[in-house]
Amino acid sequence: MLAALIGYLGDFDLAEEAAQEAFAIAAERWPRDGAPANPRAWLMTTARNRAVDRIRRDRTLAAKTELLEATEATEQTMDTFDAASFADERLELIFTCCHPALAVEAQVALTLRTLGGLSTREIARAFLVGESTMAQRLVRAKHKIKAAGIPFRVPPDHLLPDRLVAVLAVVYLIFNEGYAARNELAAQAIRLGDALAELMPDEPEVHGLKAMMLLLHARRDARFRAGELVLLADQDSALWDEAEIARGRAVLDRAIALHGRGAYVVQAAIASLHAEQPRPWAQIAALYEQLARLTGSPVVQLSRAVAIAEVEGPEAALAIVDRLPLEDYRYLHATRGELLRRAGRADEARAAYGRARELAHDAAERRLLERRLAELDRVALGADGAADGSA
Repeated sequence: MLAALIGYLGDFDLAEEAAQEAFAIAAERWPRDGAPANPRAWLMTTARNRAVDRIRRDRTLAAKTELLEATEATEQTMDTFDAASFADERLELIFTCCHPALAVEAQVALTLRTLGGLSTREIARAFLVGESTMAQRLVRAKHKIKAAGIPFRVPPDHLLPDRLVAVLAVVYLIFNEGYAARNELAAQAIRLGDALAELMPDEPEVHGLKAMMLLLHARRDARFRAGELVLLADQDSALWDEAEIARGRAVLDRAIALHGRGAYVVQAAIASLHAEQPRPWAQIAALYEQLARLTGSPVVQLSRAVAIAEVEGPEAALAIVDRLPLEDYRYLHATRGELLRRAGRADEARAAYGRARELAHDAAERRLLERRLAELDRVALGADGAADGSA
């Protein structure tokens, strides 16, 4: 809905306000009067009418009234809206937000806000910045689109490659946020990946991203048990979606056939190896090393350290982890806690798990960390009891 309204109105803020008002009216009326025959059309018409009312109340926006009059014909086709048309509009919105006139981080943040439905706080967390900093970036990006008159459309073919980096980053971050616990966001990212692959069938990184999302999403039913987060090593592989894994590997083969060697193709290859039993940790570590060279990311080095621990032991992995500049990144401390526990350094592990718990935003993650701390306490009590008994 938001994507469609932005397309009609050409104004992010007005579209957001109109959509919110339409949903608020629906929440009040539908329980009382019953849902309309076509809820989507009702919401779109109501939102559009609210936008018209708002524009008419503000005479300084007369130019926008002309724009609305030019789109009167769209009102007659409201009843024909379907999932396919909305998918097209979401794709148009991504490319609008990812215009090269905007800084790449602003492109990603704005699309996550308007299309992904993420809050400013969630986006700030994804970028490892403060909420107020991210709010300012979003406001500046919206103003830039308005001032520059950036069109709401998918760019022509010859401009697509220049916009690809930011668009892929947007889809990846939407999926990443959904993978944490919001399956609807992850599914939306996969649908956008399908649309991009259809639009750009010869771009290996498009297929690489799509393959990676499919391979990770295939494990969704095994990642939680009774509401509790389950790590990869403890997952029941019988719950994995084998058909989706096969589909992801087929898409990965397509990316490799196109001579793909980029970051998304490498990540898809890693995800494919993670789905093997037993896991070839030496190969996984080698691919993470390749990915680290491509990205220069300390987060990738953290993942590489996890694979190194399986090959060379926890102390070798800690030598990598302890050099990473990720002091406020919860997964660094959670990983350190696990490595320290495996190395028999219980007190240091307890401190690392505690720091990770302080930084965790997700309740399931916090409960997992609390279980790890409780396990350390039980081991310590058991060791004390054994010592007392032997004495």
